[in-house]
Amino acid sequence: MFSIAFIFCYLLILFAITFIYQSFRPNNKELLRKIIHIGIGPLIPIAKILEINQSIAQYSAALISLLVLVNYVYRLFPVIEDIDRKSFGTLFYCLSLFILISIYWDKDPLSLFVGVFIMTFGDGLAGLLGKNFKSKEWTIFAQKKSFIGTTAMFLVSLITTTFLAFSGDYEISFAVPLIALIATVVEQFSIAGIDNLCVPIISSITFNALITQT
Repeated sequence: MFSIAFIFCYLLILFAITFIYQSFRPNNKELLRKIIHIGIGPLIPIAKILEINQSIAQYSAALISLLVLVNYVYRLFPVIEDIDRKSFGTLFYCLSLFILISIYWDKDPLSLFVGVFIMTFGDGLAGLLGKNFKSKEWTIFAQKKSFIGTTAMFLVSLITTTFLAFSGDYEISFAVPLIALIATVVEQFSIAGIDNLCVPIISSITFNALITQT
């Protein structure tokens, strides 16, 4: 019960921070969304540390996905997706967590973590830095990308992959920058937020295939 209560309190605090920030900076919609985006990521390793079993983790991810879907329809918490473009990113994000938990929770936690962290911190920081700092930009399927955002995505992916491979005593080889590069390329195709589904899943699969090989 303590583990479930801890996770619940974490989520309450995260949403409380979001709503408090919204009262001061209501027009910064992208940052409000990224607070939730980045804040959700650490829940996965926290849940593993608290020894929450796979079934509960799956049910939780499925429930959150359902709640996000309901929110798209009824706009109960518009702050979650209240941005200036049509995106199903949060729903895809939750679905990717459910899929990765189902595949790697017990089998290969490091592969689970790499997909979650690359999506959480890499994509999250790419969006924030790309919008707040001017650099060369280009458009792919009507989605703007920037040099600084793409660089942030690659560097965070590289650091994350290196750290997790090292923590598992795996060899740091050409596969590490390759995984980071693949994640960065996939993130470029973000129409309707589909990168939130593709990036973590592809990152985890490639890490599992090239690094842990479990």
